[in-house]
Amino acid sequence: MHPPVVWLCFTGLVVALLVLDLGVLNRRAHVMTPREALTWSGGLFLLALGFGGFLLFREGHHAAVQFYTGYLIELSLSVDNLFVFLLIFQFFCVPAALQPRVLKWGILGAIVMRALMVGAGALLLNRFEWIVYVFGGVLVLTGIRMLLSEEIRIEPERNPLVRLARRFIPITPAYEGSHFFVRSASRLMATPLLLVLVVIEWSDVVFAIDSIPAIFSVTRDPFIVYSSNVFAILGLRALFFVLAGAMETFHYLKFAVALILILVGIKMAIEHWYQVSGLLSLIVITSVIAVAIVASVVRSKVVSVEQ
Repeated sequence: MHPPVVWLCFTGLVVALLVLDLGVLNRRAHVMTPREALTWSGGLFLLALGFGGFLLFREGHHAAVQFYTGYLIELSLSVDNLFVFLLIFQFFCVPAALQPRVLKWGILGAIVMRALMVGAGALLLNRFEWIVYVFGGVLVLTGIRMLLSEEIRIEPERNPLVRLARRFIPITPAYEGSHFFVRSASRLMATPLLLVLVVIEWSDVVFAIDSIPAIFSVTRDPFIVYSSNVFAILGLRALFFVLAGAMETFHYLKFAVALILILVGIKMAIEHWYQVSGLLSLIVITSVIAVAIVASVVRSKVVSVEQ
């Protein structure tokens, strides 16, 4: 168990990064340039590496390997999540200038929801040991579904939260700048941008159902689970602007994510009989991601030459 001071220090670091990102560098929501996005993404990646080094110094290599493995799993799942974000923006025809504001509030909401889900997951695993097989089965089935499905379908009109919002909250017919709410004819109305935020938050909850069990297959330590999740989420907004124009390049990344989910699901289901070392898990996950990226880049170059 980690002492309260460690949780407080980590929380202080997260708050400082959020203030720096959303309150100083990007106080006015704007579309990041590729240079800005790469700089912030690279800086957060180095900071995550440094945080793993801190765990190595304080708790030994076992905790550091668990953090790095969990961080890579969450980062790979986050990239797949970004693809869904892009489809949501396209479905709602969200202007590029408004997308950063949605991402900003979506990430803040994701951090809070992940904390609640990590706590719930840890509680379930501690009280009901058999739930580990449920988590493992969910991951394997999700991975298989990703391998077999050809495309992701975005159907916001079937989202229960969107239907609830449209039923009880009046919605303006068009976007009203960057506002989520506007006052019209002496009554408060929501704008379509609020519906976009609702769908973004809903999609993050759906992805968390996969990502939280996935990292619990690596460690049962709530601090490492949450910290690796948060480091992946913190870079999500900048990573969106890095990858938004290159999603088609990473053609095989979806298959890599699916394979990782299947592998960690199997690892979780058999851990009672056979323990897979954390270092081996880290090597396998890193190799799968690297092969997928290289294969995607090679495929993209071959396709461009043929055209």
